[in-house]
Amino acid sequence: MLISRISVDNKDGQLPLISVKALRSGDPAQVQSVADAIGEAARTIGFFRICDHGIDTALIADVYRVAEQFFGLQDDFKQQYYIAKSTNHRGYVPFTEKGDYPDEVNRSYEAFDLGLDLPHNDPDYCAGNRVLGPNVWPMLAGFQDTVAQYYREVSALGRLICSSLEGHLGLPAGAMTGHMNKPISQLRLLHYVRQAQTVAHKSVNMGAHTDYECLTLLHTRNQGLQVMTQDDKWIDVPVDPDVLIVNIGDMMEAWTNGIFRSTPHRVLNLSPERYSLPYFVATNYDTLIKPFSQLIGAGQSAKYEPFFAGAHLERMLVRDFPYLRNRPKSPQAGAAGLPEDVVYNPFEGRLKQGAS
Repeated sequence: MLISRISVDNKDGQLPLISVKALRSGDPAQVQSVADAIGEAARTIGFFRICDHGIDTALIADVYRVAEQFFGLQDDFKQQYYIAKSTNHRGYVPFTEKGDYPDEVNRSYEAFDLGLDLPHNDPDYCAGNRVLGPNVWPMLAGFQDTVAQYYREVSALGRLICSSLEGHLGLPAGAMTGHMNKPISQLRLLHYVRQAQTVAHKSVNMGAHTDYECLTLLHTRNQGLQVMTQDDKWIDVPVDPDVLIVNIGDMMEAWTNGIFRSTPHRVLNLSPERYSLPYFVATNYDTLIKPFSQLIGAGQSAKYEPFFAGAHLERMLVRDFPYLRNRPKSPQAGAAGLPEDVVYNPFEGRLKQGAS
């Protein structure tokens, strides 16, 4: 078993690299060793890289291939699958569907968004849930089979990592994963393009933000991703085709009462074209996210107010997708958490203008 424990102070500009092969070994000692390595990274910078993850690189290459085919098609074809035409936030995200990020002066990317592919008679979808239901699949040979297979494999890996974090924290098995049997997890196929008129090639394409869910598992083939360290410095994330990048999200930070850190990150315009595949590991829609009692020390109190996972995600999507701003929320959205008109993300409060 290989576990490389690179210093997490990031003075060398690198992130921890952890082999997760032993998580499937069935050996409790080896599983705990990997879980503790993951937990150490989650406690500090909140970003790490994993190898030996079990997803075939040929499958990943096929996902990029069909993504490139789709994004290379004419706009009139892609617009048939425009996400605003869907009833549950699935489909094509054009360059014009821009989020509200103040430093995103050169934002230029398109995407294709999908999630857990539920049947058309799913009761939550039929009740009007905005983020659950069937996927939108373009009429493109191999697209659905390839992307659906990747979704299945990366979602299983995400659950495995969450399970390891339960072990690291000393939580009962299923404390997290037991809330992930019908998750609002999303997969994005992302295509960044640096516009010809963009002079500053180190300008920001996707603005600084945290991820809203529990974890993100990202594969990328191009440089450009940067992570903010605890001393507010931006560092570059290395690129390796055999590696997945993992980071902690808002829900996990709140669940762990701040033990794990949801870390701001951004994407720069370093290349004329960039593809990436982020998968966002989330809980079920109606999961109430509040700090686990076992993680609140004696004499301490919870650092986070409870909020419903689905309501938090929908609020943030309203910020990111203009088409959603005049649409009703899902009928199941609970009252716990921020007021409904709040579209900022409190987990991004650590962002500072002086970050360099």
